[in-house]
Amino acid sequence: MTARTVPPTVPVSRLGSRPSPFMILRRVHLRLLARWYDRHLQRLDLAEIDEHLLRDLGLTPQDVRRECAKSFWQA
Repeated sequence: MTARTVPPTVPVSRLGSRPSPFMILRRVHLRLLARWYDRHLQRLDLAEIDEHLLRDLGLTPQDVRRECAKSFWQA
């Protein structure tokens, strides 16, 4: 008599291979938070740029003040 091996079973999730709506929403929120944080850091860096470098970029100190006065969620 020979022993038969049973193939390993792969558990199948109840929802199949599609991600749950919660996971999709979580990814969207994480991307949004990352974008807001990146925007905040960019505005901090912009506030530290010297005037002569701003002229090279075509920006005035007023442009920088206006941009840095925006909240992190404002584009």
